[in-house]
Amino acid sequence: MSKTLGKQTAAEFIVLVALLNAMVAMSIDTMLPAIGSIASELGAVDPNSRQFIITSFFGGMTLGTLIYGPWSDSIGRKPAIYAGLALYAVGSLMCLFATNFEMMLIGRFVQGFGAAAPRIVSIAMVRDGSAGAAMAKVMSFVMTVFMLVPILAPSVGQLVLFIASWRFIFLGFLVMGAIVGVWLWLRQPETLPRERRAPLSPRALAAAARDVVRHPVTMGYTLAVGSIFGSFICYLGTSQQIFAEQYGQGELFAVWFGVFAIAIAMAMILNAKLVMRYGMRNLSKWALRASIVLSALFLLAGLLMNGHPPLWMLGVYLFANFFCSGILFGNYNAIALEPMGRIAGMAAAISGALSSLIAILTGSYIGQLYDGTVIPLAAGFTVLGLAAFGLTEWAERRRA
Repeated sequence: MSKTLGKQTAAEFIVLVALLNAMVAMSIDTMLPAIGSIASELGAVDPNSRQFIITSFFGGMTLGTLIYGPWSDSIGRKPAIYAGLALYAVGSLMCLFATNFEMMLIGRFVQGFGAAAPRIVSIAMVRDGSAGAAMAKVMSFVMTVFMLVPILAPSVGQLVLFIASWRFIFLGFLVMGAIVGVWLWLRQPETLPRERRAPLSPRALAAAARDVVRHPVTMGYTLAVGSIFGSFICYLGTSQQIFAEQYGQGELFAVWFGVFAIAIAMAMILNAKLVMRYGMRNLSKWALRASIVLSALFLLAGLLMNGHPPLWMLGVYLFANFFCSGILFGNYNAIALEPMGRIAGMAAAISGALSSLIAILTGSYIGQLYDGTVIPLAAGFTVLGLAAFGLTEWAERRRA
């Protein structure tokens, strides 16, 4: 029986789910102002190696995404989240006491693997208690809280650096994980009772994987999500180098990052208002085309200016481009899972892991090409946007 104190309200449940979701964003975005100092202090030789502090976390999360969802169907939601939080704490401790760069990367991988549990399983908790419009309503409130994290998290990391070492950021992660874990234990009932649990079946997971790979719409849009997400990972990995070092923004880097996060939040809000009127496919099609045109024009400008366009031009381009990305992310994921029906849970885990793997491989490769100019970033957005266009066009033609 779940241990609870008092009666949990709907608002409390929404805030708890939002915090569980937000652990991934907090663990990435809070780090960004510090990754240069971390890499330098721990002996990373190549300046671009700092990007692995971000991509190693995504690597662990990708593997965890594939495991925790099906596992929680078998053992229950809360035990799966507890296991993830325990691993998250182990990874945070490894990073907190890291003495070399390799130990930091291993710790970040473990941390990402653990963070996948609260991220994936908390959504399953919402699905356990609601469906259809009711679930959409709850998730809209969750995303409202969640969208505040990328806006505020880099400023939190920068504030820590003003008063203490970067290691205190990892201490903050430990405290955050402990608070969420205790809150979950004391206040949240188990949402998946024993009689509704299903035995963990590798055969069922393999069958779902075959369905994902064989269905052109699911596969095409999954790979398109990976392409769009890959350009975002490239941005996350290089943003501190571009703004803090190339453009000399230093402590203002967190402000720039927050402004671009606002663009994504605005797009998600607008998409929610327009999607029923214009449809996911039409909105996504025009958002992707706008992103490709913007990226190609900015790439041309960057080439003409030797890779150093003025800061205002970079800011306008990224704000507009992330606005387009905010429309693409939610719609592409929804279109990918639309044909999966009764296996949507397992399909979501497989699709999420596959798209994340594509994103890590493409985004980290492009990020490693950073040469002190914005050309690799702009080229990455352009090429990966064109890849997403080709994949979605292929999927739509096969669907028709």
